[in-house]
Amino acid sequence: MKARLDGQSLLLLVVYGLFSLANALSGTFVNVFLWKAKSDYSLIGWFAFSQQIAIGLMFYFAGKWVKEGNKMNCLRLGILLAGIFYAAVLWIDKEAVHYIWPLGLTLGAASGAFWLTFNVVYFEVTDAANRDLFNGWVGFIGSGCGMAAPWASGFLISTLGDSRGYPIIFTISLVVFVAAVIISFWLHKRPPEGHYCWSLPFTSLRPPLSPWRVALPALASQGLRDGVFAFLVGLIVYIVTTNELKLGNYTLITSAVALASFYVAGRFFKVSYRAKGMLLGAMAMALAVVPLFFQIKYGTLLAFGIMISLFSPLFTVPMTSSTFDIMGIDKESVSQRVELTVLREFGLLIGRMAGIAAFIALVQWRTNNTAIVVFLTVIGAAPVLSAWFMQPLVKNQNAKRVPEAMGDAAEEAGEAKMKHKLKEQP
Repeated sequence: MKARLDGQSLLLLVVYGLFSLANALSGTFVNVFLWKAKSDYSLIGWFAFSQQIAIGLMFYFAGKWVKEGNKMNCLRLGILLAGIFYAAVLWIDKEAVHYIWPLGLTLGAASGAFWLTFNVVYFEVTDAANRDLFNGWVGFIGSGCGMAAPWASGFLISTLGDSRGYPIIFTISLVVFVAAVIISFWLHKRPPEGHYCWSLPFTSLRPPLSPWRVALPALASQGLRDGVFAFLVGLIVYIVTTNELKLGNYTLITSAVALASFYVAGRFFKVSYRAKGMLLGAMAMALAVVPLFFQIKYGTLLAFGIMISLFSPLFTVPMTSSTFDIMGIDKESVSQRVELTVLREFGLLIGRMAGIAAFIALVQWRTNNTAIVVFLTVIGAAPVLSAWFMQPLVKNQNAKRVPEAMGDAAEEAGEAKMKHKLKEQP
């Protein structure tokens, strides 16, 4: 049976799309904005690090709210905090470099509140059959926003100048965030799910056969790369070109490739492809850095970005679906989905914070091109470890689905046969 998405899944994708659009409009250029005020790699690193601290704290403490209260209000809080962040940057302008920690904590809290709720609701409105389809659409929408919005922002900043361009794109982001909050009220209010267990994100690792013992180091390896690549690649493109429009063009091209790739992955990716696809995608992403060893210029950075965009869905789609499938192993896991979502985030968080800390340590020592490229090579290969860790778990998930699928097919055939007999009766 072909996988489909229901109305609530589609509405969740709309809210996600607006949140992504607002972030893509301004988020790509926040680090550039800070860099132009003070060209300091360490400052950008600490800004990213402060966000990760707030994300972790928000996931853990807001978990009680999401499980026992109205989780949709937590989603709206995340969008509201993101709006507050951009309003604050508008207000304090270039003085923002003196408020890196409060700004980073605000933006991190926004991300934490939004993504905690999004991940829990995403689990509730999808199942193992349509999870890859949903993740494909998430990647498709995210890539579409990342394709158009940064280019438009870069064009505005280049045309109008810093003094007018940055305030305009930050203001537009505020308006889109407001639209996301309004549309979120059409998402159904979901009932409380029992009591939040504060210790479960830690005690879930105790059982010797717990799948999280495999998944957690895989997630940490993924986070090691993602935490740094999220801010460093775009910043390097700007430093090399010193032109916001060229950065916008870069995101336009790489996101267009990612959009097509995620569309194909979401449309045709099968559960049986997960193990091989994950490994192939991770290896290709690791090799993407090779052009940068020849020279760091716009052309080689573009080749680097295109290769990552082309192959990342092969890794991202099965990695996300497989870790969320662990939450649906049995009824007990389903009832603990909030705590397990927190645990999943902690795995990513450990990796992201370690990667950013390593970057801060590196730039205290050296900031030349060779050091940066070697660093990108090392952390860019981290997803290979993720794929390696996940291989036995994914293969086990596939093996379990074969008899389940055969049973479902037999059940459907039996129902069809019964309906045929009933039609034959006078």
